[in-house]
Amino acid sequence: MTSVIEVEHLTKRYGDTVAVDDVGFTVEKDVIYGLLGRNGAGKTTVMSILTAQNFATTGDVRVFGEHPYENARVLPRMCFVRESQRYPDDAKPPHAFATARLFFPNWNQELCDQLVAEFQLPMNRRIKKLSRGQLSAVGVIIGVASRAEITFFDEPYLGLDAVARQIFYDRLLADYAEYPRTIVLSSHLIDEVANLIERVLVIDQGRIVMDETTDEVRGRAATIVGEAAAVEDFVAGREVIHRESLGRVTSVTVLGPLDDGDRRRLAASGLDATPVSLQQLIVRMTQHAAETRREEGVLR
Repeated sequence: MTSVIEVEHLTKRYGDTVAVDDVGFTVEKDVIYGLLGRNGAGKTTVMSILTAQNFATTGDVRVFGEHPYENARVLPRMCFVRESQRYPDDAKPPHAFATARLFFPNWNQELCDQLVAEFQLPMNRRIKKLSRGQLSAVGVIIGVASRAEITFFDEPYLGLDAVARQIFYDRLLADYAEYPRTIVLSSHLIDEVANLIERVLVIDQGRIVMDETTDEVRGRAATIVGEAAAVEDFVAGREVIHRESLGRVTSVTVLGPLDDGDRRRLAASGLDATPVSLQQLIVRMTQHAAETRREEGVLR
């Protein structure tokens, strides 16, 4: 596939704080990515650097094969929808959409109007007076209607209720199917967006800890539940990322697929194996990584 973004040895420091730590990855054309991780993991910093709204301390970033900073050949081809977007005090939604229409060459006004109606966005109210959900809707509408070749959504759902979030997911996926482009979606609602994303990038404490397709992630981990001794015997030699016990019952999450032989062993031992959702996997992996770093710190 064709890469539209290449990142090599990207590091961003704020004084003594390392926000992004020697990160490297590529983003392919016409793929929906999930950029996932905890608050403060470095997601927004990475997107800000890719869209030339921030500067790397060290490393190299190329978008469409070029450096994006002050590059008129690159910037109009990207749209960055962020939760903290600011607008002029007297601006109303039509002003924001008119500006976007001038900046993005693929802007579709009909789609914009459709989304305004579906989100029930008040067009005559100043943006600064909108509710948090209505403000998020302004950004979502710009992101979808821009049809930019690369669109970044940084926590686009904040303030949106369940119905509005579903409208966003449905319209984004439908328009992507008709007009493919690269989408990078940062979200805390991992299970909600799991069916949208095709590739997962997980960042934890400024480092990429997962870069895989969603097909590769499915079945990557399982939770084994049952009598403690039997569970521990089954998971011996496997990579354990989480365990918890209640009385004689133990639940252990392990990495690695289970084959037919494993399932026969589970049945013979009276154990249950349950799949791990994408959200559970990411939570467990980041917790495991944090525990490993603490243990290494103690050992050192």
